[in-house]
Amino acid sequence: MIINMSSVKTEALLLFCRDLINSYEKSDDNIYNISDDTKEFIAKNIQDLKKAINVVVQGNNYYIQNSNVTRIKIILSYYNQINNDISKYLSNKSEFNPSMLCFSLLATWFKELEYGKNSKEYLYFTLYPYGEIFDTLIVKQKDIRYKNLNINMIQIAEDTMLKLNTKGL
Repeated sequence: MIINMSSVKTEALLLFCRDLINSYEKSDDNIYNISDDTKEFIAKNIQDLKKAINVVVQGNNYYIQNSNVTRIKIILSYYNQINNDISKYLSNKSEFNPSMLCFSLLATWFKELEYGKNSKEYLYFTLYPYGEIFDTLIVKQKDIRYKNLNINMIQIAEDTMLKLNTKGL
């Protein structure tokens, strides 16, 4: 069986991002001084990403039920690698922004590393306006703590995606 490693790594990343989105939807974090417009902007973009992710990946039960299939086993292995790498970065920090981490992971993978650029199933993620996200959540932000938190999320995402990029089986 031939397995497209780029595709399984991308699928693992999208599964991880869906979990981040789910954690973001459940959070009620208002410790930063950000505008209602910014909150609405984040919520809209997160929902758009979630819809797109759900189009290209299966439901969680599919992966659980098929965890003995080689391809799924590899996807779950890469998912665990992403989760472990990010958990190490966040273990000493009490604050994190799941939405910015999600945007940053996807931007690094699809824009900087150019995964999925030749795949119609990932076209949405390669054309996504990440620049607008970064402008809104960093450049235009007045709350310095929130801006610094988001910059930290970018660094974590870049480090994690670079490790995933070079990781073999």
